[in-house]
Amino acid sequence: MTRKLCNEPDCKSFSQGKNGKCKAHGGGKRCNEPDCKASAQCKSDKCITHGGGKRCNEPDCKASAIGKTDKCKAHGGGKRCSEPECKASAREKSDKCVAHGGGKRCNEPNCHLGAQGKTDKCIAHGGGKRCNEPNCTASAREKSNKCVAHGGGKRCNELNCKSSAYGKTDKCVAHGGGKRCNEPDCHSGAIGKSDKCIAHGGGRRCNEPDCKSSAQGKTDKCIVHGGGRICNEQGCKSSAQGKTDKCKAHGGGRRCTEPDCKSSAREKSDKCTAHGGGKRCVEPNCKKGAEGKTDKCVAHGGGKRCVEPDCKAGAIGKTDKCRTHGGGKRCNEPDCHSSAIGKTDKCIAHGGGRRCNEPDCKASAQGNSDKCKAHGGGRRCTEPDCKSSAREKSDKCVAHGGGKRCNEPDCHSSAIGKSNKCAAHGGGKRCPNCIDWLDSRSGCLKYDGYCATCFKRIFPDDQRSKIIHTHTKEIMVRNIINTNFEGFVHDRPLYTGNCDCSHRRRIDHRKMIGNTILAVETDEFGHRGYDQHDEEIRYDDLYMIHSGKWIFIRFNPDNNISKVDIDDKLDKLIETINDCIDRIENNENTELLEIYKLYC
Repeated sequence: MTRKLCNEPDCKSFSQGKNGKCKAHGGGKRCNEPDCKASAQCKSDKCITHGGGKRCNEPDCKASAIGKTDKCKAHGGGKRCSEPECKASAREKSDKCVAHGGGKRCNEPNCHLGAQGKTDKCIAHGGGKRCNEPNCTASAREKSNKCVAHGGGKRCNELNCKSSAYGKTDKCVAHGGGKRCNEPDCHSGAIGKSDKCIAHGGGRRCNEPDCKSSAQGKTDKCIVHGGGRICNEQGCKSSAQGKTDKCKAHGGGRRCTEPDCKSSAREKSDKCTAHGGGKRCVEPNCKKGAEGKTDKCVAHGGGKRCVEPDCKAGAIGKTDKCRTHGGGKRCNEPDCHSSAIGKTDKCIAHGGGRRCNEPDCKASAQGNSDKCKAHGGGRRCTEPDCKSSAREKSDKCVAHGGGKRCNEPDCHSSAIGKSNKCAAHGGGKRCPNCIDWLDSRSGCLKYDGYCATCFKRIFPDDQRSKIIHTHTKEIMVRNIINTNFEGFVHDRPLYTGNCDCSHRRRIDHRKMIGNTILAVETDEFGHRGYDQHDEEIRYDDLYMIHSGKWIFIRFNPDNNISKVDIDDKLDKLIETINDCIDRIENNENTELLEIYKLYC
């Protein structure tokens, strides 16, 4: 008996039943479920979806048995792929699975992927069922009409979790679903077809030589080498963050929820590091962010450390050194070894970093402000009406006790440089010529580490010495004394006679009159940085050298205390010296020590 073909145009299948149609066009017995147009299977009244036909004999499996087997596809039923060691089902009339080229292929040029459903395209080219959300072109997952992003497919069964369940599990990746990394004690998800997580080398890797980072997105590069989506700001080569088209610097990714804060939110929090987001340092009372994979902030030893012996500082950037030992980006000026600041290629001295926005000001902007210290930038002293900068980690300026203090007992002066002493107690870098003297002075870079006084004496022909002679206030006083008086000795140490004592105290200007030394001291800035106790010891030492009478005139040429004009001050000094000379010559100075303070 000859079987009739389906009467649908161009259909070559055999007709089923009495209506002249094949199964695909509605012929044969139909499923009796309401609104179901599929064919009833075998001797049942149901289609495969509604339980008709032969079922898989695996316990608790409700899927249909495939072909002449007693198993569904998932349990090995039906025709299998002929590739060695492949357990997947052969597709349609081929003997291969989809991965090995079986079934209908995508008709896009050079595309070797399988066509999805009744379409001629693979998922990437728009084949298969699509998400029904407006403007969404992603594929609908499983039996839903939504893509993963819009809630389609199987969801994680953890309470309040909206992520997709991964693989054959009921959990998302974060809650342990999907294939796991096979490294010991690693609980991360395995990436792609590998058995490793990203940290242990799983997934696609960057194809740059010697680069072990993961390739990003559909590219063959890691983020550092330009992989993944790039920020759409003009000239920016950084990676776009999250679902945005911007990098972090240009506002991409999740932002901190604090009002007026433009920083990025850290990790799974909604705050930036400054406002408490991300992992915190575990040290008691420390509120800073933990660095890298450690539980500590940089100050408490967290993050990568400098590899130099005995150095405890943090390594900078991708280097293994701290800034002091050459780590991080360096200034590109010839022979400059300082660190480049911010996103510039220069150190602060060569113009790097943010600059003060005051007209014609070339100084660096301080902190989060647009001003240098001189123009009010950075943190300010909290004392009422004080406009000075707060020093270091304190909220006070130097004058009000801010910054590091001298550790000498009862000394309230500031410690100088990296030392723990003030200038009066030997702090800071000392002049190499007078470093062993009791009244040694601080060295100055301008004078090759010498103090100005020693430099002008040791190198009188140096051009810098001539500038010192022109501008030093002490020299100005010396010149006015020499103009009006004779016999004064200037800035020479006093030595003890007939003794090997170590006293080498200097006096700015002195003259011996009878058994009295008349001494004039130029107290620049009122010697406010000098220690009072040391000053008293100095008087005692000088009395040991000369046991006669002393008259000191302490003269302050600056306007830090009084607002008197310098010419009037010098006239008052000359008048005072004349009065003292008259008193000495008339034997009217009866005290062993007299001190006159002018404008101090």
